[in-house]
Amino acid sequence: MELKAGDVVMLKSGGQPLTVAEVKQDEVLCLWMGMEGDLFRETLPLAVLDRVEIEDEEEEDDEDEDEE
Repeated sequence: MELKAGDVVMLKSGGQPLTVAEVKQDEVLCLWMGMEGDLFRETLPLAVLDRVEIEDEEEEDDEDEDEE
């Protein structure tokens, strides 16, 4: 799996979405916001991550309007 800065990933074991900040070989620097607005960062092995497909909210709104 090829990742780049800006991709959204999750731990294979679950949890909240993480944003990729940097990729160096098999290590990925991830950022995420905590429940109280704190910014966290952690370097994780590529093997524990899955890429997440994020749907654009505008596209969802357009689809809802088409159904009406």
